[in-house]
Amino acid sequence: MSFYDIKKKYNNFDFDRYINNLSKEAIKKSFNKDFLEVTDFLNLLSPQAYEYIEDMAQKAHIISKKHFGKSVLLYTPLYVSNFCTNNCVYCGFSSKNKIKRNILTLKEVTQECSIISSYGIRHILLVSGENRTKSSIEYFEKCTKILSKYFDCIDIEIYPLDTNEYLQLKKSGVQGITIYQETYNESLYEKLHTKGSKTNYKYRLETCERAGRAGYVSLTVGALLGLNDFISEIFFAGLHAKYLQKTFPSAEIGISFPRLCLTTGNYHPKTIISDENLVQAICAIRLFINRINISISTRETNKLRNNLIPLGVTRISAGSSTEIGGYSKKNKTEGQFIINDHSNVEQIKTMIYKKGYQPILKDWIIL
Repeated sequence: MSFYDIKKKYNNFDFDRYINNLSKEAIKKSFNKDFLEVTDFLNLLSPQAYEYIEDMAQKAHIISKKHFGKSVLLYTPLYVSNFCTNNCVYCGFSSKNKIKRNILTLKEVTQECSIISSYGIRHILLVSGENRTKSSIEYFEKCTKILSKYFDCIDIEIYPLDTNEYLQLKKSGVQGITIYQETYNESLYEKLHTKGSKTNYKYRLETCERAGRAGYVSLTVGALLGLNDFISEIFFAGLHAKYLQKTFPSAEIGISFPRLCLTTGNYHPKTIISDENLVQAICAIRLFINRINISISTRETNKLRNNLIPLGVTRISAGSSTEIGGYSKKNKTEGQFIINDHSNVEQIKTMIYKKGYQPILKDWIIL
């Protein structure tokens, strides 16, 4: 049984009806539990639960300190290609968008790595548009061999692979994967992804399971918030992470909460996800899965990221660029989305210190 089979059990679940009939007593009972069941998690995502948000935040803070101490890991994304065969209506890299396309040469990859590593960064996230012809497995293999000379931990955010392909990249230094389902609503997913390999909902949903079977030690999931309603997307993302944690107990499971940003296609969100929604999502996830990495990217402003750290954020991107060649500024292209926090690594470190936390540049490595 894969997570796809678990997700199907909820296909006819009426979230609105459940939430509308939810009592304050049920929410309070869920909050007071030491270990949350699935229904408790859903209860804490309800609008009624926001009445308890201060208490949820305090509890999330205590749980986070217990499992992670007062530390925040810094990482940086490296975009190597924006060629893409998919037509995702919300994405700046979509094949329908008339933008300048580029893929880094291996020499340019080396230049980007040299610059990023000079900031002190030791955790890198390799990102690419989804195009197997332009950016093949062999290309990524060569890239990661270069990255392994500069960084201690390499995660990838590329198109979904088969298990044997994940094993191939693991040999060249890849240790973790980040993959966003975008939306867990299968019918909506089909409308948003009209062309390319990404049209296969089930194959994408089971991506982390294939990486987990290949022995990857870091598996991160999430939904692109704004494509669908807030409650169901966070609920399924949480269930997905919980499933991965049970299925691959030796792996570090992570979750991210990217909110839809303005892109070249000027796609407007179906739902506006407020700062309050984001706070509630982070708190509810931390209470539901006590030990889980929570990442916040530069999609969010510096001020908001600063305030989110005590709630349980354990990973934060720093000095980021979503452009191809964005660090060396050579032949750079338009970014995948608009960045809202342009702070450099030293500024992010200073911000974390001021919050009473320790910025971590090198967490652990696989020997």
